[in-house]
Amino acid sequence: MLDSKPQLWAMIEARAALSPHKVLVVDDNDRSLTFGDYRNQAERVAAHLHTLLVHAETRVAWQLPTWIESMVLVGALARLGVTQIPMLPIYREREVGFILRQTEPHVFIVPGVWRGFDYRSLADQVAAELPNPCVVITADRSLPEADPAHLPPPPPTVDDPTRWVFYTSGTTGDPKGALHSDAAILAGAAGVIDSYAITEHDRYPIVFPFTHVGGIGMLFIQLATGCGAIAVEQFDAERTPPILAKHGLTIAAGGTPLALVYLQQQRKHPDTPLFPEVRFAMTGAATTPPGLHAELRRELGGTGALACYGLTEAPFLTVNSSTDTDEQRSQTVGRPIGGAVLRVVDADGQLCRPGESGEVRAKGPQICRGYLDSTRNADAFDHDGWFRTGDLGRLDENGFLTITGRLKDIIIRKGENIAAKEIEDILYEHPAIADIAVIGLPDDLLGERCCAVVVLRDGATLGLPEIVSYCRDAGLAMQKIPEQLELVPELPRNASGKVLKFKLQESFAAN
Repeated sequence: MLDSKPQLWAMIEARAALSPHKVLVVDDNDRSLTFGDYRNQAERVAAHLHTLLVHAETRVAWQLPTWIESMVLVGALARLGVTQIPMLPIYREREVGFILRQTEPHVFIVPGVWRGFDYRSLADQVAAELPNPCVVITADRSLPEADPAHLPPPPPTVDDPTRWVFYTSGTTGDPKGALHSDAAILAGAAGVIDSYAITEHDRYPIVFPFTHVGGIGMLFIQLATGCGAIAVEQFDAERTPPILAKHGLTIAAGGTPLALVYLQQQRKHPDTPLFPEVRFAMTGAATTPPGLHAELRRELGGTGALACYGLTEAPFLTVNSSTDTDEQRSQTVGRPIGGAVLRVVDADGQLCRPGESGEVRAKGPQICRGYLDSTRNADAFDHDGWFRTGDLGRLDENGFLTITGRLKDIIIRKGENIAAKEIEDILYEHPAIADIAVIGLPDDLLGERCCAVVVLRDGATLGLPEIVSYCRDAGLAMQKIPEQLELVPELPRNASGKVLKFKLQESFAAN
């Protein structure tokens, strides 16, 4: 691993000098880019942006798919020392307009038409309504370049300025812009490297939006270790896994939602390894059923699941290690990394004892510096400066964290609080269930009733009486047993993999 450098461009230069001919990334069209060419292309793109008066005091927003060009753009902007504002490709007029009005970027870089949507037209429309000029650039599988000979020197590495505004992909309300520095991203990334024992021989897929904080964090991991990425523009359950195997995937990344997809695809051809070189599956981004680790180890191969827990505001907070026991890997999301410290508090803010569930709060170098809208900070941090994750969990005596739910993911039935995750974990073990979400629905008599929304395994059938019987046999309290069952082909998720439960509630509230 490279010596820790606080700024991204210093890491790009160092890795290019150390591994100029090693492949940084290959995409699903067999295009590839070495670390040496990455540095060179980034400088040429930076040179063009410099002609547009882009410099360290400016902000640049960009909304590109998971392309090699997206990685080059990150390097170019790092070379200039600007503050980057990556946007998820799923964002449309409401989100894009809100973010551009709040950040006031000097430049906004988008694709033209991608997957049937005209990003350029939307960008022009929104930019025209901004109070200050914003240059819109179209990048369709190419970025404008110029001679880097006239570039100013790279930004100094002596300080640690804010370089990123990552917007949450929350399920409701306006997105929140979390402020991060390069050093903050690197702090968590270094912990992942150590716990996962990542080396230059590893290959992992970028099968989620590269604009997500996890995509940028993985770029830091690549630069620190020399490992390679496989960039997938649009994930397809049937077509993508063979591409990943072809390019030597060793880490089945993508979070719990993708781990479930990999598992389902492996089950279609149980005698042929989906990923012959896989070391483990990287779970996270959404709740992980306790039985998933054993299923992945037994069926997908490698050593099973290694969880990664974090948020946009606090990426890479905890991870499992390859040295953890099977129980720790199946029941927890690991221990804090990268200098993070966790505490669990009850509803009154008092510290919980080991094994007691409460809200997870965190401190550490990977925590964001607050939000661009500073009025949101008071709700995000407590009076002692601990970040409120909004997740419910418990810490054991050895510092392992188990996530037990979300503060807002509670079903209130006849005045009693029911944690949806407890029911989800039990029902996931049912042999007919491939994926599940438990939601609360309005009920005139109960206040809320418990509804299980289920994705079935191929060829399986399931009815509510079977759900009730299974939950009873598992020892679940009667008031927690689902009173409604809905079967769906897939669960709606946001770009981070979190289930959009409000959409399910909208769909089934009247049933």
